[in-house]
Amino acid sequence: MYISSVISILIYTAIAAAIIHFIEEGPIVTYTVGAIWGLLTIYEIISPMIYYNHYRYCITDDRIDIRKGVIILRHIVVPIERLHQVEVERGPINNMLGLANVSITTAGSSVTIDYLENGVAEEIISELNDIINSILRSRNVVA
Repeated sequence: MYISSVISILIYTAIAAAIIHFIEEGPIVTYTVGAIWGLLTIYEIISPMIYYNHYRYCITDDRIDIRKGVIILRHIVVPIERLHQVEVERGPINNMLGLANVSITTAGSSVTIDYLENGVAEEIISELNDIINSILRSRNVVA
């Protein structure tokens, strides 16, 4: 989370510098761009801590609950019976840090369980597959 925040701050800095350099309208533009850059930078520094404090997930036999957010807190409930695809995603930065995301797709939406250790992500995939297979067996459907 902090690495993506640092990347965002660098992008904000480049955009602010370009605006100030190419639009020479006076100090009002400079102060406005500086204030916006400052607010975005503060947000990017604080948001990973807030996100981490709010982030929770729980997998039961019938659903997946995910709570996350910084300014807007979201509570997502996905019924396991509705799952279409479950996969492990590893981007280059997550891969270097030994982290992975579990992407869960249903007919109507897609959710992600973020920033898991590789082993935990694989355990979640295995657990979800076991739950789905047991649901199918209880319905007398061949998996």
